[in-house]
Amino acid sequence: MAGGYFNQALLVDLGTGHGRTVPLPDEVLRRYLGGVGLGTWLLHELSDPSVDALEPASVLAFVFSPLVGTPLTTSAKFAVVARSPLTGMLTDALASSHFAIAGKLTGHDAIAVQGRCERPSVLLVDGDGPRLVDADDVWGRSAEETEAVLGQRFGGGWRIAAIGPAGEAGVRYATISHDGRHAGRGGLGAVLGAKNLKAVAVRAATKVAIADPDGVLAAARDLRERSFGPATAKYRELGTLGNLLAFNAINTLPTNNFGASTFAEAPALAAEELHDLRHVARASCASCSIGCEHIYATKGGGSTRVEYENVYALGPLCGVSDPDAVLSASARCDELGIDTISAGGTIAWAMSCAEAGLLDLPWLRFGDGAALLRALDEIADGSGIGPLLAEGSARAAAQLGPAAQALTVTVKGLELPGYDPRTLPAMALGLAVNARGADHNRSGAYEADLGGELDRFAPGDAHVTAAIETEDRAAIIDSMILCKFLRGVFEEPFEEWSELLTLVTGWLMDGDELRATARRIVLAKRMFNLRAGWTLADDGLPRRLLDTPVTLESGRTVRLDEPTLTRMIAAYHRGRGLDGDGLPDADAYADLCLSDDLPDPARPGSTNPPEPPATLQPTGARP
Repeated sequence: MAGGYFNQALLVDLGTGHGRTVPLPDEVLRRYLGGVGLGTWLLHELSDPSVDALEPASVLAFVFSPLVGTPLTTSAKFAVVARSPLTGMLTDALASSHFAIAGKLTGHDAIAVQGRCERPSVLLVDGDGPRLVDADDVWGRSAEETEAVLGQRFGGGWRIAAIGPAGEAGVRYATISHDGRHAGRGGLGAVLGAKNLKAVAVRAATKVAIADPDGVLAAARDLRERSFGPATAKYRELGTLGNLLAFNAINTLPTNNFGASTFAEAPALAAEELHDLRHVARASCASCSIGCEHIYATKGGGSTRVEYENVYALGPLCGVSDPDAVLSASARCDELGIDTISAGGTIAWAMSCAEAGLLDLPWLRFGDGAALLRALDEIADGSGIGPLLAEGSARAAAQLGPAAQALTVTVKGLELPGYDPRTLPAMALGLAVNARGADHNRSGAYEADLGGELDRFAPGDAHVTAAIETEDRAAIIDSMILCKFLRGVFEEPFEEWSELLTLVTGWLMDGDELRATARRIVLAKRMFNLRAGWTLADDGLPRRLLDTPVTLESGRTVRLDEPTLTRMIAAYHRGRGLDGDGLPDADAYADLCLSDDLPDPARPGSTNPPEPPATLQPTGARP
C-alpha cells in the first residue's frame, strides 16, 4: 500500500444506512491521486451519468487526498464531486479545514452517498462504521447553527459538513459548508437536500502512514517558509478583495450583468477603503500558513467572510455600491447556504429582464441594494420571484423564452465569475471549454492574460497553450490537494509537486508523469460530461458577450468575436487530442482505466466546429 492512502472508499446507501467498501487499487490512485481526480473516477464507476442530480440514485462523494493529514501547509482540504443540478454535468468543489483530516482518518480515501433518507438525517462515519441519526432539530437551520447544535450533541472530535435552508429547498446553487467555508459552485447542497441528508459528521478513528516522514517534515518547513514570501503577501494583507480595483482599472470587472467592464463606484467596495472601516479579523484554514481570509463587520453587529468573488457578484454585477447592502447580502448567502456567484449572476440577469420588460418587477433594478436583499429573501422563503431565481439564470431564462435567454451569462448553465472574458482571451477559452462550466478555479488562465507575456487584445495560439497549461496545473493541485494560493511559490510546479508526492506515497514520480496525470483527469471529466449529454455546442461563451464590445479608457473598442473563439476552441480540442466529435483515441481512453467502453460519437445534437486554419493567427492590436 502506498503512503498517504487507505486504498478504499466508503459507499453508503442512505435508504438503509448500510455501507460497503469500494477497493481503490494503487493503479487507480496513482492515475488520479485524490481530490477532484479520484472523485471523477469514482463518479464514473459508481454512478450513471444519465441519472438526474436530484434523483435518489445519484452519487455524491467527499474525496480526500494523500497529502491530507501531513504537515504540508494548506493540505487540509477535501473535494465534493457529483453531477450538478444546475448544469447537468460534472461539478467538483473544494473546501478547507478540519473536516478533511477527520474524514480521511475514518480510514477512507473517499466517502460517497447514494439513495435517500426516509426522514431528515445526519450521516455519522467513524471507526464504528456509518449510521444515520435524525436531523429534525437542525432541519431549517443554517449550516453554522447546525454545526454548533450537532457538535454539542455528539461531543468532541466530530467534524461536520452541512447544508443550509437553500439546500433543503432545492435551490440549484446551494452549497455544502464546514466551519464557514463552502464547497460552493454547482449546487452540491441541493443534491444532499434531495437526499434528505442535512449533514455528514466524521470523527478520526485511525492514522495513515507516509513513506518518508522526515522528508515530508523537511519539505513542510521549506514550503511554510516560502508561503510567507511575496507571492502570497497580497492575500495576507487585503485578501482577494484586493483585486477589485486592479480588475476595474484594466476593464475586466463585470458590471450590470456584463453590460460594462468597469464600475465607476468600485472604490466604495474596495479592500483599500473597507479595510480600515469594516475589517474585524484575519483567519486561516486548518494547516494553513497564508491566512487569506478577511472578516468584515456587517450592519447590525454581524460579520461575514469577504472575498473578491462575493463582492463582485453582489456588488458591481448587480450595480450595487452600498457596502452595507453588499456585505449584508454576502452574510445572507452564507446563512442560506448558496453560492454567491450564481446568486448574484441570477439576480443580475433578472434585473436585466426587468429592465427589458420581460419580468414585471418594477422594484428590481440595478444599483438598488434593497432590491438585492429582497431578491435573496424571496429565494429563501420561496415567495414572489424566488422560485424562478432558485433555478439559476439559464434554467429560469428557458422558462421565459429567447429574449430572456439572450440576457444570460453562463457557460454550461454556470454563471460567470468576476472576470470579463472579452478582455482576457486565454481566460475566455478556459471558461468556454471547462468541464465544470464558467469557473475560474478550474481554469486559472487569467494568470497568463495578466502576466504581461501575452497580448490580451490579440488572441492567438499562445493563449490556447496557456489555457491548456493552466487547466492542467489546476487539475493536479486540486487532486493533490493544495491551495491554489500556493501556486506562485513553485518555480517548477510539476517537478516540485511530484517530489512532494514521492515523499508521501513512496512512488518514484516525476514531472512528466504528473503532466500525463493532469491530461488524464481533464479527459475523464469530459468523458463524464459526454455521457451526461455534453455536445460540442456546449463549449463556448454566451452570445451576450460575443455580440457586445468593450470600450477601453482609451476610447478604443475591443471585441471577442465568434469566429476567433471558435478557432480557439477547435485548437484546444486538437491540443487535447480530441477528434471532431470531441472524443479521444482508443489508447487515450484505455489509459483512463474506466469500466465503460468509449462512448458512441453519434450523439443527438452533436455538431462539428468549422475546420480552423493550420495556425491560429492573432487578431486585433494592442490599443
